[in-house]
Amino acid sequence: MIKFNEMTLKEELMKAISDLNFVIPTEIQQKSIPWLLENKHDLIALSQTGSGKTAAFGLPVINTIDMNSRDIQAMILCPTRELCLQITNDFKSFSKYMNNFDICAVYGGASIQNQIDQLGKGVNVVVGTPGRVFDLLKRKILKVDAIDKLILDEADEMLNMGFKEELFGIMKFTPKNKQTILFSATMPQDVIRMAREFMHDPHKISAGHENKGAENIKHYYYKVHARDKYYTLKRIADMNPRIYGIVFCRTRKETQEIAEKLQSDNYNVDSLHGDLSQNQRERVMNGFRKGHIQLLIATDVAARGIDVDDLTHIINYHPPEYPDVYIHRSGRTGRAGKSGTSITIINYREEKRMKQIEAKLGKPILRQAVPSGKEVCEKQLFNFVDKVESVVVEETQMEGFLNAVYKRLEWLNREDLIKRFIAVEFNQYLEYYKDAADLNYPDDKKRKKKNSDDNVSFTRFFINMGSSDNLTKKALMYLVNRIKVKRSIDIGKIEILSNFSFIEIDSRYESKILKNLGKMKHNGIQLRAEIAEEKKPVRNSDRNTDRGDDRGNDRKYSGKKRNRKKY
Repeated sequence: MIKFNEMTLKEELMKAISDLNFVIPTEIQQKSIPWLLENKHDLIALSQTGSGKTAAFGLPVINTIDMNSRDIQAMILCPTRELCLQITNDFKSFSKYMNNFDICAVYGGASIQNQIDQLGKGVNVVVGTPGRVFDLLKRKILKVDAIDKLILDEADEMLNMGFKEELFGIMKFTPKNKQTILFSATMPQDVIRMAREFMHDPHKISAGHENKGAENIKHYYYKVHARDKYYTLKRIADMNPRIYGIVFCRTRKETQEIAEKLQSDNYNVDSLHGDLSQNQRERVMNGFRKGHIQLLIATDVAARGIDVDDLTHIINYHPPEYPDVYIHRSGRTGRAGKSGTSITIINYREEKRMKQIEAKLGKPILRQAVPSGKEVCEKQLFNFVDKVESVVVEETQMEGFLNAVYKRLEWLNREDLIKRFIAVEFNQYLEYYKDAADLNYPDDKKRKKKNSDDNVSFTRFFINMGSSDNLTKKALMYLVNRIKVKRSIDIGKIEILSNFSFIEIDSRYESKILKNLGKMKHNGIQLRAEIAEEKKPVRNSDRNTDRGDDRGNDRKYSGKKRNRKKY
């Protein structure tokens, strides 16, 4: 295994990477750096997020720069301003002992005039996002006639984000005899087409298993009803008190809504999406990098360029549409030899997509049971006890107060003191989770097998609304579930007629259903539930449709309790 000090890099670079404590190169660095130092042919390098790609191409680029020239000799394109700034800062760290080395970052959301002024002074390397680079090229401000190297970092993501026109346009501005270096985690068709059109017989390097997940990441999923995803996310956070991760959502709106709900529930979170200003983004990112924010709720596009080594969890609020996206996301945890966890919350419609992801990942994604309220409380309790055991007591600073405290609490024995001590911190969890529902999705096959020999007694309820009121089976089941009598309460036959409906519900919860279903409204109209008495249908003429009287004259039907096997 080659080490950094065995590479033929300039002395100034060797000194800088020694300061950074670089000793053993990552796999992509071991394969790319020596090859790039010795070759000027085009290169395609396949490597996952967090594998050290910036040093893999950055060190050879800086090593070949002519410091006496003020021409732009290398240009790096990347998908987001965050990644653009990260690459720029890394290049500055690598080149800190090299005199006259200058680099400029050009990206949207910042003053273009400042970037133009910096380019006017002359720089060796430009790092930019495709949109801003293409704009400066069309204005004839950015001169790339002399570039020797063009690096496309995260090429797949740039194309996924809709930069195809800009990328193809930029390629046409650059010299034909340049060296093109393409780094990507995946090779979708658009990347393959771009490579065929603009690269010449490229050499190919692959680090690790192409398109596969890292070995030190555990993959789990929770299957719940769609309406329970938010509550499942809260339990995941509560079950992992020291969680530090990213929650990926589909849209900017969903990202903001979930972040606001979590903030109102006193979770340490913030959101990152495309509607934020540059100052807002920087504030959020600084807070997250410093660990002041435990969970970052983000969209894929906004999260590009986040480079944090200590993430414990990646959480997918929905399974991503493409398996490669899942692998990208999960690769953000489990870095630098540490372990990580990737969690996906799915409903029953999304299970097929998890199978596709699992096949691409090349390893099983295990289904886990959503933690119960008791499990969460136990976890939080022992986390609190761990904090107490490890806290550093500054006795000298507390000396003036301890005697008064001892005297105040001397009437309590040891057991009572511990109980009260824990209750101060812990009562909120006990109160919140005392009647916590089971959020796990009840799989039909498992339910049938489990209940095949059991009978359940149903009560048939009359509901004073029907299809003419836009009441559907789905809407009626939603109203019943809102009562939260019991998770996965047994429901029998549902009949939606024109002006009224019937629904069979587990008789054990008869009184609670009667009491609470009548408090519900559908489309602004008050529901009324009664136990039906006859089984024959009613004529519409028998029904009093005056909604002003909640008592009404609706006939009561069907009825008596009967036995039916659970489904």
